[in-house]
Amino acid sequence: MNHFFRVSIVLASLSSSFVFAEDFEDIREILPEQISSQRIEADIRQLVSYGTRHTLSETNSDKRGIGAARRWIENEFNKISSACDNCLEVIRVSGVVSGKERVPRATEVVNILAIQRGSVDPNRMVMMSGDIDSRVSDPMDYTSDSPGANDNASGMAGVIEAARVLSKSRFPGTIIYAGLSGEEQGLFGGEIVARHALEKGWQIKAVLNNDMIGNITGIDGVTDNSSARVFSEGTRFLESKDEALKRRYRGGEVDSPSRNIARYVDNMADQFITNLDVMMIYRLDRFGRGGHHRPFNELGIPGVRIMETHEHYHRQHQDIRLENGIEYGDVIEGVDFEYAKKLTALNVVSLAGMASAPPFPSNVEIKGAVSANTSLEWTLPESNVAENLRGYKIYWRLTSSPQWTNSRYVGLVDNYTLENIVIDNYFFGVASVSNDGYESPVVFPGIMGSFD
Repeated sequence: MNHFFRVSIVLASLSSSFVFAEDFEDIREILPEQISSQRIEADIRQLVSYGTRHTLSETNSDKRGIGAARRWIENEFNKISSACDNCLEVIRVSGVVSGKERVPRATEVVNILAIQRGSVDPNRMVMMSGDIDSRVSDPMDYTSDSPGANDNASGMAGVIEAARVLSKSRFPGTIIYAGLSGEEQGLFGGEIVARHALEKGWQIKAVLNNDMIGNITGIDGVTDNSSARVFSEGTRFLESKDEALKRRYRGGEVDSPSRNIARYVDNMADQFITNLDVMMIYRLDRFGRGGHHRPFNELGIPGVRIMETHEHYHRQHQDIRLENGIEYGDVIEGVDFEYAKKLTALNVVSLAGMASAPPFPSNVEIKGAVSANTSLEWTLPESNVAENLRGYKIYWRLTSSPQWTNSRYVGLVDNYTLENIVIDNYFFGVASVSNDGYESPVVFPGIMGSFD
């Protein structure tokens, strides 16, 4: 089943506009309503039914433990694939972890991936991930009930639902739906998958890590179903001393690829998700805490964390109990399924946009010191992976602005000069634009912003 949707967009500059005047239907307009909160609820309940999904828990039973959970996830991906004429390649990516503080004995950490290959540029990939495992108060307690309804059955259910919806369409780029294990014991599943990706030469351009997307009432007493947080690193983790020196003089502290993915997700919320405001948090993760996008970042793969705005700590990493009148435990009653649907929709439109875009701009450079003008250049792709490339769009913003505010479509060229726009006063970037009008995330010049 092949669906390619035409989109008409107006690309405005300060002095002129360029219009794609074709009939269109933007796939991102119709995707959110295809997502089912009922299916998400059923998947969360199924994951909760396994009692505990602790990384060290039972693997042979079909009713309890992480082994049963991951086999069920694999089966769901296979059912989705059967419904789309085997459009998903469902694989296990695993590794043995031992001798760690939270994994003292040799344990196989198994991740389940469903890969939806792109029709034009199959090695360019975007990934949505959720975590399979759960835990209670003692991170080494692998026998007590640990339902992990919100943390992180909600994120895992979102990934499965995204696969159901997006697998009905075809995209130029590849989408990976990932269930990662070992998160609570040390982010081991993400590290295993990231290393596997590098070994296979996969060009993963963005990881959308979903970790807790179902809670709307926080420990702060606020109930809010209309906002979400996106965490992202400001500078690339892999940065040499020379690269850091260049960044000091040129800027880029808030323009890593991960940060520009966060801006992209924020823009998708504004355009396509009703009543959802994204808070871009300028931090890798919550204060002093971690998530499964981090091991990807540490190996040079861009990624962000998407999650609820108001956490409730009584419902995270807690034994199920009633203590001093307070109910503890990550149980199903703490999940709002409509909110989980909304954050799943945010992922779906973001994945669809990036997978529909042409190759992201590469080798972006900038110059303009002691000049009235600013010039940018980049490398045009030479192979057939760029058959959906229409041209490029230059963005710029004040250095204090969190989001790109100005833009100009410049066509299918490998350089452009913005006259009378002084380089000292703004930050700049370049996005690629498809024949259908889908755009890549903005790429900041130099190694600071490179997605390559």
